[in-house]
Amino acid sequence: MENIVKKYQQRFRKVKEEMVKWEELQSCLVSQFVNASSIIQRLQIIQDCKNYGVLRCIEGIQVAVLAKQMDSLDSILLSMSKTMEDFQAVVSTIEKIVHDSAQLSKGGSAHLTSKQMQQRVGLKPSVVDCLDGLNLIADMHRSEYKLKETVVSTLAELALKPSACGDLVSLQRLLVDQPNISMDEVQNLLEIIFAEEIC
Repeated sequence: MENIVKKYQQRFRKVKEEMVKWEELQSCLVSQFVNASSIIQRLQIIQDCKNYGVLRCIEGIQVAVLAKQMDSLDSILLSMSKTMEDFQAVVSTIEKIVHDSAQLSKGGSAHLTSKQMQQRVGLKPSVVDCLDGLNLIADMHRSEYKLKETVVSTLAELALKPSACGDLVSLQRLLVDQPNISMDEVQNLLEIIFAEEIC
């Protein structure tokens, strides 16, 4: 039993490694979102020829500036799409860890009864505690990924709207604020599950 719990602890450590990737991706996504929002906010100004002052005399300046900004926006949106793929990879890895962990208690000679699944070894958690904790972490990441996916797809739609500044600010706030998963929250969950700090 103790050996199985140790295997679950190893899986939690792998989850923590994925959390480090998640935090790096979050910083990257927020930066990309801010850059894309800045361009979208400028598009309406760029399309108004009155804002060019004396530069209006340069033939094609408005079209050239707009084309350059749209190219930059397309590039950022592609980068955001890649970042979202990386988020999806983290979610898939965590889901695989959960699946493999569930198989631990069912496989071969290690097949555990319901009573064994709930049994504790000293301060260590039961197998049920481990599985519940892993499932909770997977659910958190799955939900957060769906939220990010919605925000990113909405951003692309707002690029086509003439006045979306208020919506952009709200979306950015949603992306930066909770319900983002912080390393501290997961660390607290791990400490509760294991009744000890996991290094």
